[in-house]
Amino acid sequence: VQLQASGGGFVQAGDSLRLSCAASGGTLAGGTLNVYAVGWFRQAPGKERGFVAGISWNGDDIGYADSVKGRFTISRDNAKNTVFLQMNGLKPEDTAVYYCAAGSDSDRSDEYKYWGQGTQVTVSS
Repeated sequence: VQLQASGGGFVQAGDSLRLSCAASGGTLAGGTLNVYAVGWFRQAPGKERGFVAGISWNGDDIGYADSVKGRFTISRDNAKNTVFLQMNGLKPEDTAVYYCAAGSDSDRSDEYKYWGQGTQVTVSS
């Protein structure tokens, strides 16, 4: 069972996109997505994968990378087993493959056990 990230695309600077993250088949090996913290990470060509935003299993704890604060919003709908990343005011430097991951509440990628396949976000100037 894998996580599926969707919603990427090609947009102009200043535009918005909403990414979604769901567990294919509805569950992960340890249970539904609802029991895990979920993080969004991104990787641009030639760069390391970096933390973007994270949300605890119940939504009480949320964190963002400084580069996206005030522009991106992470949320979750546990009734739908889905986590969202609303991205407003996109900039060319936001261009990357975006991955969602489920695991422990952290900004470290090694704390996340399950990973999606990634969705491409391209922002033109």
